[in-house]
Amino acid sequence: MNALLNRPRLLSALLLIATLVIWELATKQFSLSALVLPPPSAVAVSLWSGLVSGYFWPHLTSTLKALLLGLAMGSAVGLLAGMALAESELLERVLKPYVVVSQVVPKLALAPLFVLWFGFGMLPTVLITALICFFPLMENTLTGLRQVDAQRLQLFRMLGATRLQTLLQLKLPTGLPAILAGLRVAVVLALVGAVVAEFMGASQGLGAVVIAAQGMMDTPLMFATLVLIASIGLLLYQACLMLERRLLRSHHFVVFEISQVAQSGSKL
Repeated sequence: MNALLNRPRLLSALLLIATLVIWELATKQFSLSALVLPPPSAVAVSLWSGLVSGYFWPHLTSTLKALLLGLAMGSAVGLLAGMALAESELLERVLKPYVVVSQVVPKLALAPLFVLWFGFGMLPTVLITALICFFPLMENTLTGLRQVDAQRLQLFRMLGATRLQTLLQLKLPTGLPAILAGLRVAVVLALVGAVVAEFMGASQGLGAVVIAAQGMMDTPLMFATLVLIASIGLLLYQACLMLERRLLRSHHFVVFEISQVAQSGSKL
């Protein structure tokens, strides 16, 4: 029993199996219509047939393209904006209110406008995805760069480092954990943004499949699509965790080197 409790992945798998079994039995016991709640077996059949027939693949490819493009665009702009606001208090005071306003406006309300401005297709989906995942990177970058130890910052100034050198060699390595945490949040929100944007005006994509399944009253297909969306999210989140572990190994080494230099400078 103790060995079992020390294996979280096994426990997680057992929990999933138990949930599916209870779900399957409950739908049969209470004679629930597949239109209301399909059993996992019906969802699995729909998922398998969609994958084997090739129905899901164009939609899956379209969602992944929009997701990755929006994530790359929003993350890059968020990272650069966070660095700019962290380096200039005046810029932060001027632009931060507008950034916050852009985030509190519901993205679902912006989707029809983006379709009207940019037409149907992938571009509105990419833009909404970028807008959604922009803020976590910007806010976490701003917070991480502001958490630099004052003594280390003073040491870099004493050594004559420029603002760019201080940013690249001290602030960014120190703020890397916070930035990567923002990336994890952005990855999850990017998937949500891509699917929600596809609800509004996309002819392809997993979000469009959900809307089509709803119109056809094909609930097993809708659940199968949700399984695909959840699988993509889990895979991207795990990939983000692997990237974070790899980058933080070098980050700990850089922080250690900076600490050694700071200690040497304090002794002098």
